[in-house]
Amino acid sequence: MDTIELLEAIGRNASLRHAPAADLSQVLERAQASDALKAAVALGDSMQLARELGHKSMEPPQIIMGPAHEDEPDQGEDGDGEAPRQPPSPGVGPA
Repeated sequence: MDTIELLEAIGRNASLRHAPAADLSQVLERAQASDALKAAVALGDSMQLARELGHKSMEPPQIIMGPAHEDEPDQGEDGDGEAPRQPPSPGVGPA
């Protein structure tokens, strides 16, 4: 099995997923797991495993958030975001 398949098998099997490191190390030895995976289990350090799998660090995008509440345009008197209503002009209305 390759490393990904072994990780999937461990994830599917609760007895492996929650096994002590020594027990899991024996299982990985019998399965001829990669040195990086065995080191990750034995040492609790996933850096070698990350390198084996080609992990690339992902930084969150540096975006500027939209306007904050205090930057929003003035709202109507009732605070609903609509402009205050004006009474209709004479002669203008429903037909």
